[in-house]
Amino acid sequence: MRCLNLILFVSFALLAVSCGSYSADELSEFDVRIEKYLKAKKITCIKSESGLYYKIIEEGEGDFIRFKDEVSFKYKGEFLDGEVFDNQMDSTLTANVTEQIAAWKELMLQLKKGSKAFMVVPPHLGYGPYEIPAIPSNSILVFNLEIVDVK
Repeated sequence: MRCLNLILFVSFALLAVSCGSYSADELSEFDVRIEKYLKAKKITCIKSESGLYYKIIEEGEGDFIRFKDEVSFKYKGEFLDGEVFDNQMDSTLTANVTEQIAAWKELMLQLKKGSKAFMVVPPHLGYGPYEIPAIPSNSILVFNLEIVDVK
């Protein structure tokens, strides 16, 4: 199961880089849904220019992750309704930053070994209009991410 999840992440990450474009109304609707979720959960996040909502929970140590680094990490992914679609917090996965969805690439470059972060990913920074196993098209995704090691 763990390998299958990693393969899916890697396979669709490259596909997700060009997920198509969304209208201003669609992007605004994603923001409304995300902000409603964050308000209900009483979570304060930074919103990046790309539309990623994130919070760095622990800073970590050492150098910042670079684009071509290989990163070992743990994560939990869920939908806005709290349904968990993947939980890899009990195992460590390793992949190159370049193999991640756009949101993960963006946030990983702000993290270091030992960092912990929370992010809410609008569809255009995730898997977009593509439907993959366990994740419907145009899903807003919530991740808790822990960086275990960086090489």
